[in-house]
Amino acid sequence: MKPLQNRRVVITGLGAITPLGNSVDAYWNGLLAGQSGCDFITSFDTEKFKTKFACEVKNFNPEDYFDRKEARKLDRFSQFALASADEAVKQSGLTAEGAINRDRVGVIWASGIGGMVTYYEEMMGFFKGDGTPRFNPFFIPKMILDIAAGHISMKYGFRGPNFATVSACASSTHALIDAATYIRIGMADAIVAGGSEAAVTQSGIGGFNAMKALSERNDDPKTASRPFDKDRDGFVLGEGGCALVLEEYEHAKARGARILAEIAGCGMSADAYHLTAPHPEGLGVMLVMRNALEDADMKPSEVDYVNVHGTSTPLGDVAELKAIAEVFGEDAYKLNVSSTKSMTGHLLGGAGAIEAIASIKAVMHDIVPPTINHFTDDPEIDPRFNLSFNHPVQRTVRAALSNTFGFGGHNASVIFKKAEA
Repeated sequence: MKPLQNRRVVITGLGAITPLGNSVDAYWNGLLAGQSGCDFITSFDTEKFKTKFACEVKNFNPEDYFDRKEARKLDRFSQFALASADEAVKQSGLTAEGAINRDRVGVIWASGIGGMVTYYEEMMGFFKGDGTPRFNPFFIPKMILDIAAGHISMKYGFRGPNFATVSACASSTHALIDAATYIRIGMADAIVAGGSEAAVTQSGIGGFNAMKALSERNDDPKTASRPFDKDRDGFVLGEGGCALVLEEYEHAKARGARILAEIAGCGMSADAYHLTAPHPEGLGVMLVMRNALEDADMKPSEVDYVNVHGTSTPLGDVAELKAIAEVFGEDAYKLNVSSTKSMTGHLLGGAGAIEAIASIKAVMHDIVPPTINHFTDDPEIDPRFNLSFNHPVQRTVRAALSNTFGFGGHNASVIFKKAEA
């Protein structure tokens, strides 16, 4: 057996379909503008629902990306996956003639739920019928979680490692960690990794309402996602897809690729506590950040920005900040911290990928995107934290840590640092 390696992993491509815009530039500009992607839901009638708003993707026409026949074979989450992957792959130059060995390029794609739209439509059609099972032959291939990874690999002929990761809201951060690991140990030269979700549906909104997890601020949707605010009342559901091209450093240099950032370290842990609530002492969250710092061989003082999970829930926001204070000590108050979910909503399985891109862009441009919708300080939150309220912050960002936590107690963190000149 070959010995394990520890090769450097860099980012050479980014792609995004988001509630703030359907490209990385549109998304980043929306973040810096403090733009809310939230509005009243347009995809179904919300009259009887407790929550009537979400962060939907806007102006996304599948026929701009696929022919009509192909689009009908793809669930919305797969459409987001393919569209965002295309932007990332084009930026990376991976498909240039002779640039790569496609046997050593993989795809690891995440979703927390997968083809929810397809499942809902097919089951509603069945229940409205006479009981005769008349299902679309593409029902199962459209719905299953792994299909997005399969579609991306087929489009580009990437024959390396190919699978899906599922860990609720930590899913796409786990996809990035798996991709980095396979490259580090020499099983691939490059991997397209990311996540997508399309859960703004009757069952998605209704299910989270039943859990009392969503904000019900129907009188003012654009300010409904308000992480760390005293009056936060739950998260806002979002949708979209984001892709990153991870590549071995020497491989990227050899083909002349532009290196956007480097993955410095990765961490994973479990709360081992509760289905949906965070551990009251933040044990799993502290552990995952410590694991990421240890993997990166970095001191807490070397991190300048933390893109927090920060969902705008009463318990979660406080618990995460307490964990950051424990891990970073006095350096916690020198950090900039922000929750970009205040603008994008919560993309569930796509959250890690969309927030990884925000973290990478912060490192690239030395700008921290804000936490918008802050109106009232929460007395339970230490006022020494710099939570980047309402305006972007210009500062040197040598490294950024991105946190994601999922139902079931799944925790994942990635640290991105500046690319070498």
